[in-house]
Amino acid sequence: MALRRPEAVPGIGDADVERTADFIAACQSADGSIPWVDGHVDPWNHIEAAMALMVGGRRHEAERAFRWLARRQRADGSWCLSYRAGRPDDHGVDANFCAYLAAGLRHHALVGGDDALLAELWPVLERGIGVALALQRPAGEVVWARHCDGRPHDFALLTSSACIHLSLRKALECATALGVERPAWEAAADRLAAAVAHRPELFRPKDEFSMDWYYPVLGGCVAGAQARVRLAERWETFVIGGAGCRCVADRPWITAAETCELALALDAVGRRDAAVRLFNAVQDMRGEAGGYWTGTVLPESCPWPPEQPAWTAAAVVLAADALLDLTPAAGFFRSLHEEDESGLLEATPA
Repeated sequence: MALRRPEAVPGIGDADVERTADFIAACQSADGSIPWVDGHVDPWNHIEAAMALMVGGRRHEAERAFRWLARRQRADGSWCLSYRAGRPDDHGVDANFCAYLAAGLRHHALVGGDDALLAELWPVLERGIGVALALQRPAGEVVWARHCDGRPHDFALLTSSACIHLSLRKALECATALGVERPAWEAAADRLAAAVAHRPELFRPKDEFSMDWYYPVLGGCVAGAQARVRLAERWETFVIGGAGCRCVADRPWITAAETCELALALDAVGRRDAAVRLFNAVQDMRGEAGGYWTGTVLPESCPWPPEQPAWTAAAVVLAADALLDLTPAAGFFRSLHEEDESGLLEATPA
């Protein structure tokens, strides 16, 4: 797959996507897994890295990553929280991790232009969605995880539920592509969107983290005017001038992944100029090999922690695709906001 190469994109600075994809490929282990710097692999970041490999034209490596994950799905449809050297490292189950394969496979199909891998791994996707939905409560929120003995945790997390909503919508797109109907998934996604958008009391407060601010928008639960208002309300709390987005409200720590995810959320709701400025800001965090530092501490502009994870590079690549229109998946997040603004995601539930 060759990347589209627009002659000029006003305002976008240098973003060497293929080099960054090469960096992610260099992080990939021989078995297909894509670990953190310390050697452990978690399913969510592994999938995100595989998506970025597709954007960068590394289809073979991306498919090795997806099949590595498929081989490690347990009989009940779940994955471990983490793996090390191919073996389970933490046996707990994260609902968001289990649902995210749907997003990864939909993205793969869009970039690759065919549904072959999606069809191959559809049973894996379906079982993973089942794990997440088994943790959904009647009010719509999804309990974030379950213990090793199968007991669910006693609370839901806003960011997790918002991302699960994204995965459910992408799972429905996958089902449509394969000619399969899953009305229960659609009903679950509608309940989840309403919970995230209108019932903050259902979630454990994590207001100090920027992800709880922008993920309801990025995940497609808050749309249109409400989305733009939400992003404006805490802009001064989390965004530092031209430097980027804080990870935590009270710390002068700008992180590349959060900055690029915020850029994706802004682009999805039509605030392209702000998205471009944030994307350009993280280019100062790029290393010589094409990776990106996790973050920068201000005012010293000191990288911290001193590592360049594959998943951080992946977030940059996905943002680059959205802003540079590099692949057919450039509108992957925007598509969640294409419904009529008077529709369900804007409505106040009864």
